[in-house]
Amino acid sequence: MDFVVLLKFRSSVSAAEADAGLGRRAAWKYPEGVQVIAEYWPLSSAVQVVSILSADSVKKIMEIVFEWNDVFDIDVYPAVSADEGLRIGSEVFPRLLRMQQQA
Repeated sequence: MDFVVLLKFRSSVSAAEADAGLGRRAAWKYPEGVQVIAEYWPLSSAVQVVSILSADSVKKIMEIVFEWNDVFDIDVYPAVSADEGLRIGSEVFPRLLRMQQQA
């Protein structure tokens, strides 16, 4: 399954702690079983890291959260590609009661 993971420095993290976290990140590797589809470091104060990941188990995503939640507030969202979303939508929409009532 794919996930979008957003990391933002905790408001309680000092500049020195943020710098130490970035240094820690330079040496850190994603857990085995996690494929990095993309990782971005936006030039933004709202979010410091955006990762698009594929994992064979949600346990691996939890491992990432537990590793980094000392310096980051972390939001994790299950996600599908646009192509997969369109395919799923075409299968699901006809079954939705609200769509059947419009007909």
